[in-house]
Amino acid sequence: MAGSHAKNLPGADPILTARLEALQLLAEGASDRIMVIGPDQTVIYANQAAWSGAGQAGSPARTAKCYEAILRQTHPCDACSAKEAFAAADVRAVSCSSDEDSACGMTQAYPLMASDRHPGAVLVLLRGAGAAPSGPANRADSLIGQSEPMQQLLGMIRLVADSQATVLLQGESGTGKELAARTIHQLSYRRDQPFIVVDCGSLPETLLESELFGHVKGAFTGAVASKKGLFEEASGGTIFLDEIADTSPQFQAKLLRVLQEGEIKPVGSNRPIKVDVRVISATNKDLAGLIKAKAFREDLYYRLAVLPLCLPPLRDRREDIPLLARHFVSAASRRHRRPALDATPDAIQALADADWPGNVRELQHAVERAVVTAQGPRLTAQDFFQTPDAGEAGCPGLRSLVRTAAQRAERARIELALRDAGGNKMKAAKLLKISRAGLYNKLRDYGIE
Repeated sequence: MAGSHAKNLPGADPILTARLEALQLLAEGASDRIMVIGPDQTVIYANQAAWSGAGQAGSPARTAKCYEAILRQTHPCDACSAKEAFAAADVRAVSCSSDEDSACGMTQAYPLMASDRHPGAVLVLLRGAGAAPSGPANRADSLIGQSEPMQQLLGMIRLVADSQATVLLQGESGTGKELAARTIHQLSYRRDQPFIVVDCGSLPETLLESELFGHVKGAFTGAVASKKGLFEEASGGTIFLDEIADTSPQFQAKLLRVLQEGEIKPVGSNRPIKVDVRVISATNKDLAGLIKAKAFREDLYYRLAVLPLCLPPLRDRREDIPLLARHFVSAASRRHRRPALDATPDAIQALADADWPGNVRELQHAVERAVVTAQGPRLTAQDFFQTPDAGEAGCPGLRSLVRTAAQRAERARIELALRDAGGNKMKAAKLLKISRAGLYNKLRDYGIE
């Protein structure tokens, strides 16, 4: 069968072999580009469409790495989202949206479980032939999550991505609204066209109008030459209007006309210009409340929210925190040229127990700081939460936070050891590798009966 590399299957695991044979039957005649890779990035299987998309008439005669077969590189990529699917047994899927010129074109990766219930290979879905990555070299990290809220979100993103309808992303600050917008763009037929981000809250109204719609020479003081607006620059692609709730009623009226008519008027001009742009907007504010307060136009809301999506806060998807933390540690280690680091189980538990009012962005920054400042080969809870000694008053909350998180993790470990030991305190102390007297002190401190 064309493209088959069953001999490359790690350990000839019977479960993986059966799954590969089933995939071959389904994928060989498909027009989608489908590939299966092993933990060492060896191509185990790729259908004919995958090789054609890589500019090859057939599968290589020898065993090949994915970066050799698809990108024709001699060295692995700096970052590969498929590695996340190998990271832990509880990863169900990884969605990738990459703007790097060297990206292989992967859109999604699914782990294939072996007999030991751990990933033995990864099924990779690639962009269609000729669909090269687009835009500047700003890589959007993968949308990662196994929680029910994230699975629902990823499912909705896949459903709405290829439509023309506007999308409104709502969620707290730091939940990943821009990343979700990039993912929608990358999964759509517009993926090869521009993706332009506009922070509506950072620009005054007059400048925002000029930036989005453009202006003609002499339209205002300082307009020494005509300038294209971002809507015109994004024609054929996607424009992401972040913090849309921070715009004025006057600007909202002009934006409404753009959405209704599909055309813009540069500042100082009466000549309309047709544009083909998909609009994705986002806000962390309650638009319904703003509409009641007459601070946001109701008709614009219904134009923007044809497809509304809500991004869950991190406190509602705590089971995703270990996955996110490992991903950020790996990415930060590569970015800062640090040796491969990992986090202790206690540190991961402390991260999962902590409150993250800044959501995923705050978690990412905490991991980044820990990777840069860590002294040892393993990251501890202190590395993640403790700040440099600038004075207790400088940031009093973080020190108490690490203590609280570490205490929660310790209590959970003690309760688990007691359960495993059937309530026998001596056995529990041995499992915890502490003295029996030390265990009794801990039980008293935590009020554990």
